[in-house]
Amino acid sequence: MAPTDREIESIFRRVHQGLPREAPGSAETTALLVRMAGELPSDPTVFDVGCGTGSATILLAELTGGRVTAVDVHEPYLAEVSRRAAEAGVGDRVSVMRESMDALPVPNGSIDLLWAEGSAYVLGFAAALAAWRPLLSDTGVLVLTEAEFITPDPGEEAAAFWSAGYPAMRSTAQNVAAAQKRGWEVRAVYVLPDSDWDNYYAPLRARIAELEREGVDSEVLAMAGAEIGVRERCGGDYAYTGYVLRPRS
Repeated sequence: MAPTDREIESIFRRVHQGLPREAPGSAETTALLVRMAGELPSDPTVFDVGCGTGSATILLAELTGGRVTAVDVHEPYLAEVSRRAAEAGVGDRVSVMRESMDALPVPNGSIDLLWAEGSAYVLGFAAALAAWRPLLSDTGVLVLTEAEFITPDPGEEAAAFWSAGYPAMRSTAQNVAAAQKRGWEVRAVYVLPDSDWDNYYAPLRARIAELEREGVDSEVLAMAGAEIGVRERCGGDYAYTGYVLRPRS
């Protein structure tokens, strides 16, 4: 009997539960993007939107010296963020918020650094820029990482995979143009190295193997890990790119 949609969702949750990150990235890339963001206030208000299990949250607290609000809709992720923050000694400067990223309940102009590693796709690049811009302070900065095509003619397999998972995915040139058209200054564009993908996929691959040994449905696990094979075969067609953006006055 084929698994139900609910069973498939449950298995996908098990695959991702406790992974160190939910998208390509690294501590080194986070630190680099913070430096690229430029000068921040001495005690900045930082929001880590779509924080997952907090792969960037704790680093943001340490690197900026500010107060970081980690935002996600999945309660177990937020519990893990709180645990990690306490363990790292920054629990007094990290709070969590269970809210949708498209309607954050914060005053306009109140955020100095809005951070979104691998999460803007939930809204779509252009929609995220529109939703988040009013929230930034006069000197605020938006840093995000985004999956995008890096070749003008991606292969059939890569195009089909991303068409199903992220229909609104575009190229670097299209995203830069979209940001500029909507009144953003593009301060930096940085293509994440292959090692950042390994940081995401190696734990994912290990978790899938662990669940296979436990007898979890192999067909569903193959679905959960399909993106690893696509990346191995088609990695030259797409990348994760970091953007540092400031609103133009």
